[in-house]
Order: sequence, then structure tokens, then C-alpha cells
Amino acid sequence: MQSDLDVMSGKFDRHAKNLARIYSAGILSHGFAIVVSKPSANACKDDMRFYIRDLLTRMKVGDLEMKKQALIKLNEAMEEDDKYAKIVIEISDMVSVLVGFLDSETGIQEEAAKAVLFISGYGSYKSVLIRSGVIGPLVRVLENGNECGKEASARCLKKLTDNSDNAWSFSAHGGVTALLKICSCGESNGELIASVCGVLRNLVGVEEMKRYMIEEGTVSTFIKLIGSKAEIVQVNSIDLLLSICSKDEQTRENLVREGGIIELVRVSDPNSPSSSKSKEMALRAIENLCFGSVCCLNALMNSLFLDHILYLLKNGEISVQESALKVTSRLCSLQEEVRRIMGDAGFMPELVRFLGAKSMDIREMASEALYNLISVPKNRKKFSQDDRSMGCILQLLGRGEGPNESSNDSGNKKLLISILMSLTSCNSARRKIAASGYLKSIEKLAETEGSDAKKLVKKLSKNRFRSILSGLWHS
Repeated sequence: MQSDLDVMSGKFDRHAKNLARIYSAGILSHGFAIVVSKPSANACKDDMRFYIRDLLTRMKVGDLEMKKQALIKLNEAMEEDDKYAKIVIEISDMVSVLVGFLDSETGIQEEAAKAVLFISGYGSYKSVLIRSGVIGPLVRVLENGNECGKEASARCLKKLTDNSDNAWSFSAHGGVTALLKICSCGESNGELIASVCGVLRNLVGVEEMKRYMIEEGTVSTFIKLIGSKAEIVQVNSIDLLLSICSKDEQTRENLVREGGIIELVRVSDPNSPSSSKSKEMALRAIENLCFGSVCCLNALMNSLFLDHILYLLKNGEISVQESALKVTSRLCSLQEEVRRIMGDAGFMPELVRFLGAKSMDIREMASEALYNLISVPKNRKKFSQDDRSMGCILQLLGRGEGPNESSNDSGNKKLLISILMSLTSCNSARRKIAASGYLKSIEKLAETEGSDAKKLVKKLSKNRFRSILSGLWHS
């Protein structure tokens, strides 16, 4: 009835006047707001939902400080219990409000970026963020936010751009330019740079975007960052360059022109302040980039890299030694001139030390590298003069005989037999092997280790027979 509507309208008018007086008196502020306590750990879902709805109301109608505090409470709740993240997704306009806050003032923007980052950690929730148009606002945070906001935005975008469609959307909003600007200014923190590298690595997988990144100067920007004092910046910069250049000869040439190989060599320098992890990453990049490109290899060989790698083989931490050994193994597979230089530099005794390593992979790498080095006649002669290295190989060959020998030991002995077989091409080495006390051990191995061991025994036996004949002839 009209009379009922008039009564209700009068009540609304009185409420509106009362609210106006409250607002003008300054009572409607954070200090006077009714605070709903966060439910206990065992609270039911309805209580949790009520709490989140209350925070949403504060975000909608509160002043700037109340909005910020509501966002902080929301982030705390989601961090403590991921059930709250699911409730946020279920409330229809909650995500839209959070996305809208990304274009707000700095404090609110930062907390909203943290909230969106937390939600993006759940694969099934990413689509909700995308439908809410989150990528454009996140790019604007990269452009205009504070350091914490930028970092949260970059970490969120790293999760979202693992989908190529989202990567295209990010690029369309000017995201690549924003990321490169962050890295080129030189004032960003290491965690932010690491997150930026993560986003760019996702984009590299799309060829058109990789081309655009290269055109925008990504290679030169991150070559400069290799010289950073922060480990996290060095490691992520090298990893990104590895992703960009690994399958692209033209980009590798660009890497050389910009001084990228020299920077990688500097990181591997034992005297550099770079951490072991940075050295490992630099060696990994050299292993993957320099041996498939003539220009990269020439730049490497014209540096002091061989000195660095030899020192790391001798004195580096175990993880660094292993990385150095991988690179050494690749170097030993190159042309004879490189192997000759390595033999003169003293690589062979260091490789012998790895022949007795616990890891079969390490032993195999060292054996193959040593085998390649002694295939050079000059190196073979030099090695035969090293009684200690010769004795070490013979000792390893005679170790662990019997029925309890492991398959790994057997495999290692086959590699050692190949090395000795190669050494027998040198007269002095052949005589030393035949005159050693390990000849009987080698003969026993010939019974179990197959044709290579039999060939070795046959060659040594001929040498011994000739020695006997020579002795009889001169007697």
C-alpha cells in the first residue's frame, strides 16, 4: 500500500540524516569501526565467509587507511589458511575489487598486488584473475608502483605468463618495455630482478616475443647485470641469456659482440667475488653456448678461461669442480690443437684424480676426457713420463677384483683399459706397463672384461717377448 511505502520512506530519510550527522562528526573512521575478529583455526566455513565479507565491505566503503588495513588482514588470513583464498574466489565481486585496487594509491596498490599474487599461486584460480582483467593493472604496477608492489606484480606475472595466451596479453600491454626499464635503471633489488627474469623466460618460448625482446636490447641489458655483486641477479641474468641464446646462432654472435662471453669468463675467475652458485651457472652457460658456435668458441679460447677452469678443477668446491669437469670434457672433444694446449697446461694429472671418484658419471667424464687428450701423440708422451699418473691408473685397474665387484667398477675398468690401450702406442708407456707389478691383474681382467682387455694383454705380451729376445741376443 502507498501508506506503507510512505512509512518506509520516512524511516530511510531518518537513517540517512543520522548517517550524515555521524559522517560530519568524523565518527565513521577506522578508530570507531566495529572490528570483526578473525575466526579461530577450527572455525566453520560460514564464519570464515562472514569475516571475508566484512573485509570486503571495508574495502568498498572505508577510507584509504581502512581499505589498506582490510587488505593487510586479508593477506594475513590467506597466508595462514589457504581456505580463505577459495572463499575470496567464491565471492562474486571480490577479485574485481582487488584488481581495481591495483590502480589505487601506493600503499593499497602494494597490498592488492600481494593478494593477487597469493591467489595466482593456485592454478585453478588463474583463469578468474585473467577474466577480471588483471594483466593490464599488473603492468601498470610495474611501471608506477613501489619496489614491493613491483616485486609482487612481477612474481604474479611469472605465474600467469606460463600460458602463451596470457604472455601475448602481457606483451600487448607494454609489459616487456616495463620489465626492461626496471632492469636497466640499476636501482632495483635482487628479488625483483629475479622475478623479472622469470617473466622474460616465459616469453622466450614464443619466437615472436623473443625476437621483440632481442630488438628491445634484452641481451645487452642482462650482460651488464652479469657484473652485479648480488648472486641472485647474476644467476638469473645468466639463466635468462642462456634461454635466449641457446638455439640461436645470430643471438650468440650478438652475445659475443656485446662482451657476454668475457663477462661469463670473469664470473668463472677463481679470484672473482662471485659465489659458487654463480660460477656454476656461468660454467653451465659456457658449456651450452660456446661449443655450438665458432665465434663463441674463439672468444672463449682467446680469454684466460683455460687457466680458470684448471684452477677450479684443482681447488673448487665439489659442485663447481663437477661443472668445471663437464666443460673440460667438452673442450677435450675439440680439435687437436686445443687438446695439445690443454696437455701442455697440465689438465691430464687433474683428470686422473677424478678417475677414482665415487660417482660413475664423474669417472666416465674424466676417463673420456683423458682418453681424448692422450690421443694426441705429444700428450701421450708427456703422460708416459708422469709415473704418478701411470701408477694411479694401474692401481685403479687392479682394485676390487673378484666376484663381488660391482657393475660400476666393471664399467670403470673398461674405460681404464681403453686409456691404457691408447698409451701402448707410446713405447715408453708400453714398457712401463709391461714392467709394472700389475701385468698379472691385467691378464686376469682379460678373462672377464672382453676383447679390449685381451687386445691390451696381447700387445703387452708382444712387447715382453721382444724384450726377452733382445736380452738373449745381447747376452
